[in-house]
Amino acid sequence: MPEALTINPPDAGFMLPAGSGRILIIDDEAAIRDSLETLLTLEGFTVTMAEEGNSGLDLLAREEFDLLLLDLSLPGESGMDLLPRIKASHPQLPVIMITAYGAVANVVEAIRLGAENFVQKPWDNEKLLADIRSAIGKRRAEQEVLQLRRTLKQRYQFTNIVGKSDVMLKLLDLVAQVAASRSTVLIHGESGTGKELIAKAIHANSPRKDKPFVPVNVGAVPADLLESTLFGHLKGAFTSAVATKKGLFEAANEGTLFLDEIGTMPLETQAKVLRALQERKFMQLGGTQEISVDVRILAATNVDLQQAVKEGRFREDLFYRLNVISVELPPLRNRREDIPLLAQHFLKRFSEENGLPERTLSPDAMRLVMDHSWPGNIRELENAMERGVVLSTGPQITPDQLPPQLTGNTYSAALMEHASSASLAEIMEEIERRIIGDRLERCNWNQTEAAAFFKIPLSTLNQKIKRLNIELKKRGKE
Repeated sequence: MPEALTINPPDAGFMLPAGSGRILIIDDEAAIRDSLETLLTLEGFTVTMAEEGNSGLDLLAREEFDLLLLDLSLPGESGMDLLPRIKASHPQLPVIMITAYGAVANVVEAIRLGAENFVQKPWDNEKLLADIRSAIGKRRAEQEVLQLRRTLKQRYQFTNIVGKSDVMLKLLDLVAQVAASRSTVLIHGESGTGKELIAKAIHANSPRKDKPFVPVNVGAVPADLLESTLFGHLKGAFTSAVATKKGLFEAANEGTLFLDEIGTMPLETQAKVLRALQERKFMQLGGTQEISVDVRILAATNVDLQQAVKEGRFREDLFYRLNVISVELPPLRNRREDIPLLAQHFLKRFSEENGLPERTLSPDAMRLVMDHSWPGNIRELENAMERGVVLSTGPQITPDQLPPQLTGNTYSAALMEHASSASLAEIMEEIERRIIGDRLERCNWNQTEAAAFFKIPLSTLNQKIKRLNIELKKRGKE
């Protein structure tokens, strides 16, 4: 009887005693399932079985398993098709592939896609059991290390930050380190990645946590009001200054001032912010007396500030003053193992807000969610889950209740709606309206960012918005 084709040689340090662990088998042959169940149950393992991919994915979404035995040949999607999706949502789950065909090409492909081992039918029972114990033992050792890291993180207030991916755990390690200092932090990340959440976490775990956290979206404040907003003004400093008003620097004294979208700040205001950072002093508009403050600055940007410096749109000295510690937030497409956790986090929240039993995603809906590129990042995922909950008619959200951009129907819908009664020009106008509206929503209604995406001047985008009667919405938080 052929032995298992070992991809990663078992490490004796990870071997488990018999009778420990939950195993999922996905195989369409009843005889194979029964044979494996008998073997593994006699060894004390708890066995769950599925005869095709969708039911197996549903089980993985609802239950925890220590190992997956996955058949290469399945009806519909093959095991090799399912493997990358399973590893994306369950990266730590060991997967042993089972097949009647021992082709070397399959072994190489299984290695590339993340399989632990490749077992050829018929298998050697002792060898298979040894490989299973080794894989489960190794996973548990890794989980112990992970649990130690998570226990450490429980000391910190990482409210609403959801994720188990390595990149997020490393990010939270960095946040915990920098929180204790008084250094300026520059947070980089695409729109919708949660930059303000990270800023709040830094503040909440700093010695300033009992003092004010004052956020300001620089890009949302008109340029002619920004200086007054930051530094305040005296009565009569300008035409509409009917009373003296404190600025945000003063409001954040002894606390933290968060400057979001710092890259949109006008050069004149940049110079005054630089001086306030260097001297820890400033003057209100219309004032002659300097005001001293003790403020920690956290700044965030979704643009390349170094490129902005080269183009003369951002002061080099202010960039270096802000970039003492740099924190890079990954886009959602680079932390796919966090998507199911984030999706369920939002589903639970919106279910509660709407007075509904907690909703879940159907296997087909989860497949669409996992396959989507999420250009709008966490904010786009949040909006998609809210829509799903609101439109749901049962405990599971189905693909037709998700946004059109996940199902691929966004612009075909425009054609179907207008093709029978509209001219070509009217159809193209409707498609243009939807494309621009969709991008604006993904950019949190930031017209400058949308114009940059379309590679057109801001003035051109504004003309299109006006011509197409696109209703602009208020911009939310990161």
